[in-house]
Amino acid sequence: MKKKFYITTAIDYINDVIHVGHAYQKVAADIIARYHRLLGENVFLLMGTDEHGGKAEEAAKEKKLTPKEFADQISLQDKKELASLNVFPDRFIRTTDPDHLKTVANFWQKVFQNGDIYLADFEGQYCRGCEEFKTESELVDGHCPYHPKLELEKVKEKNYFFRWSRYQSFLEDYIKNHPSFIKPESRRKEMLAFLKRGLKDISISRQNISWGIPVPGDPQQTIYVWFDALINYLTGAPKGFWPADLHLLGKDNTRWHALLWPAMLKSAGYALPKTIYAHGFLSFGGEKISKSRGNIIRPHELSQEFTADGARYLLIAGKSMAEDSDISWSKMRQTYNSDLANGLGNLVSRLRRLCQLAGLSGEEKELPFSQVVSDDYRQAMENFQLAEVLRFIWLDISRIDRFLNQEKPWQKKGEQQKEILHRAVKETLRVAVLLAPFMPEASKKIRESFQGSIVAGAPLFLRKKDEQE
Repeated sequence: MKKKFYITTAIDYINDVIHVGHAYQKVAADIIARYHRLLGENVFLLMGTDEHGGKAEEAAKEKKLTPKEFADQISLQDKKELASLNVFPDRFIRTTDPDHLKTVANFWQKVFQNGDIYLADFEGQYCRGCEEFKTESELVDGHCPYHPKLELEKVKEKNYFFRWSRYQSFLEDYIKNHPSFIKPESRRKEMLAFLKRGLKDISISRQNISWGIPVPGDPQQTIYVWFDALINYLTGAPKGFWPADLHLLGKDNTRWHALLWPAMLKSAGYALPKTIYAHGFLSFGGEKISKSRGNIIRPHELSQEFTADGARYLLIAGKSMAEDSDISWSKMRQTYNSDLANGLGNLVSRLRRLCQLAGLSGEEKELPFSQVVSDDYRQAMENFQLAEVLRFIWLDISRIDRFLNQEKPWQKKGEQQKEILHRAVKETLRVAVLLAPFMPEASKKIRESFQGSIVAGAPLFLRKKDEQE
C-alpha cells in the first residue's frame, strides 16, 4: 500500500483575486506535492477559497452581485490564476460547497456536546481586513498591524464562544513535545510566547452577518468565518488521509492554525495535523503587496512574462520559506536571464548543438526520480528548504558547464568525443529529473530533447530585456 501524503494551503479570501504573494505559497505546495508523487506516494493536494463573512458580503455589494455570484466569479478566476503556473490541486474546495456546510455543522455539534461552546455577551475591536478581533497588545498605534488604514470596529453583541482557554495546557505540552508540529522554529517560539500570556475564550459566531453558515439550532447567528474556514481541511480530506501531513500557510495565519485549530480538533475528537508551516511574505519594491497600493501582480502576468516554469523558479529561488523577501520586475528579469536563459537554457542549447554536430543520438535511459535524488536533496525537501534544493541543482548545472569547458569535446573526435558528450548528456538528464517538481515543463522538454536524434532547437528560455520599471 502506498504511503499517503496530504498537503493543504490556506484557502484564500474572496475579496479579490489571488496575487503573487498567494502564488508563492501555492507553487511551494505544488512543488512539495510533486516531489512526494515522484517518490511514489499517494498524494492529495487541497487548495480553495474562503467565501463567507462580512468582507465578502461588502465586496459583492460593491459589484452589485449576490455573495454567491461574487464567490463564483472569484473562485473561477483563482483557479485560472493557479493554472497559469501549472498548479492543479486535487481538489479546489469552496466553503460554500454542500459537503463543507454539512461537515461544519457536524463539527460544531461535536464541540458543543463536549461542553466547549456557550452563549455570552461579547465586546471587542474587530478588524474587517483580518476578519478577527484584536487585543490591545496586538495593535500598533491603535490599528491592526496588517491593515493600518482600516479603522477598527467596536462590536458589542451576544455570541457563542469556544472554550479556547480549556486547551491552554494541552497546547503548551503538545507543542513542546512535538518539535516538528510548528515550523519554522521562530514561529514555534512565537506561539509558545503567545500561550504564556494566557488564552482567552473566543467568539465563534456573529449576529449581524447573514452571509455565513447558520449556527445549528440558532439560525439568527452565523458561524464565525475562521471557525468555518479551518474546517475545510477536514472536509477536503479523502477517506483515510486525515490527519494532514502538512498545512502550508502565511505567517499572519499562524495563531489560528497552530493554536485555535488544534484546540478545535481536540475538542471534536480528531487527530492533529503533523506539521504546520508558516512561511514568510513577499513584498514588491519594498512595499506590502496590496490592492490599495496598486502594486499587485497577478500570477498570469508573471507566467506571460517568464513562462510558467520561469515564474515558478523566480518565486521559489529568491527566498527561503521561513523569511520575508522583496521582488521587483528588474530583479526578476536579471535572475531570469542569469539563471534560466544564460544558465540552464544555454547549457541545454549548447549540448544539443554539440551532439548534433557529433551525430550523437540519445540512448541514455532515464533513471527513476527515487534513484536520482541525493540525500542532501531529500533532506532539504523534507525540511521545506526549496530554495536550497534549487541551489544544489544549479551547482550541478555549473559543474556540467565546467566539464564541457575543460574537456572541449569540439576539439575531440570519434569515441573520445562521444564519451565526453554521453557523460554530459547523462548528467543533464539527471538535472532534468531533479527539476521535475519545480519546473515540470522544462524538465520534460530537456528529457525529450535528448531522446532519439538530437538536434539543436529553440532555446528553453528567451532572454529578457532588462527594462527600467
